[in-house]
Amino acid sequence: MTQDYIAGPAGALQLVPELPAGPPRAVAVICHPHPLHGGTLNNKVVHQLALSFRELGAVSVRFNFRGVGESQGDFDEGRGEQQDLSAVVGWARDRWPDLPLWLGGFSFGAMVAIRAAEVLRPQRLVTVAPAVNHFAAGPFEAPATDWLVIHGGADEIVPVADVRALAETSPQSPHLVVLDGAGHFFHGRLNDLKRSILDYFPVS
Repeated sequence: MTQDYIAGPAGALQLVPELPAGPPRAVAVICHPHPLHGGTLNNKVVHQLALSFRELGAVSVRFNFRGVGESQGDFDEGRGEQQDLSAVVGWARDRWPDLPLWLGGFSFGAMVAIRAAEVLRPQRLVTVAPAVNHFAAGPFEAPATDWLVIHGGADEIVPVADVRALAETSPQSPHLVVLDGAGHFFHGRLNDLKRSILDYFPVS
C-alpha cells in the first residue's frame, strides 16, 4: 500500500491511491465514517467501495479526514471535512486531469460526499448508509449526478425510513438499494454491497 501526503486546509492529509488492473477510466475519491467514532480510510466498507470502483476501472483514492491517522488538524463537524475532500479531489484532478470524477462515502463520509457534490460535480456518486439523522452541517442542495444510495434494511444507527425520505424528496431522484437484513456496518454483507454497485453501473 503506497501512501501519499498532500497539503490540506488544516495541514497535511494522508491518502492511499490505488490503480485498477487496466487503463483507468475515472478517479474515485472515497470518504470514511465519523472521525470521532473510529472512522478511518481503513474501514472495511471504505475498502469495499475502493475495490468496487477499481473493478469498474477507476483509480481509487482513500484518505483520512483532518485529525485522523496521520492527517493533521482537528475534527470540524463536517464543514472542514468537506474542505478536506475538495483538497483531495483537486490533487486527484491535477494528477489525472483527463479522467471523470466519482465520489463515494460511508455513513458520515457519505453525507460529506453528498454535500460537497454540488460544488465538485462528480459524474457518479455512491453513498452507503448516509447518516442523514446525525449530520448537522447546514442545508444542502441535492447533487446533480448519477447517484446510487445503498442502505441496510436493518440499520440500527440510521433508520431506513430517513434514507427513503432523502431519496424520495430529492429532486435528483437517486437510485436507492435497500439490502434486507443488513445492519449499518454491513457485517457479512460486503459482497452484496459490492454487487449492488457493479449491478447499477456499467463496467465499460
